[in-house]
Amino acid sequence: MTLAEAAAQADELATTGSAQELAALRTEWDDELEAAARSADFRERALAFRAIGLFRWRAKEELLRRGLDDGSPAARGSALLSLELLSRDHPSTVNSVRPLLHKMAANEDENPAVRRLAVLVLKNGSAPPDTIGLLEGLAADDGADADLRKAAGSVAQGLKRKAQTKR
Repeated sequence: MTLAEAAAQADELATTGSAQELAALRTEWDDELEAAARSADFRERALAFRAIGLFRWRAKEELLRRGLDDGSPAARGSALLSLELLSRDHPSTVNSVRPLLHKMAANEDENPAVRRLAVLVLKNGSAPPDTIGLLEGLAADDGADADLRKAAGSVAQGLKRKAQTKR
């Protein structure tokens, strides 16, 4: 079995609530995942960062943070996809890397798909005014990619609603 196949199996186990089998699979693939995340090949790193989310591996969040700084847009995108998945039930996952997400979303030199993913990950976190302001600024930026503007506007509105309901 490959890491990709193990990750798909882990996702299925997590979806069905098979916690013991998922824990056993994590134990079996721990070393291979760590090695893949440190590989010189960006494809292996991207697969490893994506697998962390599919394995629902909260203990590997620090590895995902390193993935956000990876030189490869594919690896950064995979780390963002995993962060989004892990943060659905735990906003602290997003909140702990918020400054890095802000930097990625605001950086015009960043890959456009990575910028959109960074914006989408922010939807699962808390709703601080600086995040809403950044997103509204991106949504209003005529020079920005249309998909980025649309995503930023949508996430900003969702965070505003979230902030309103907490009051």
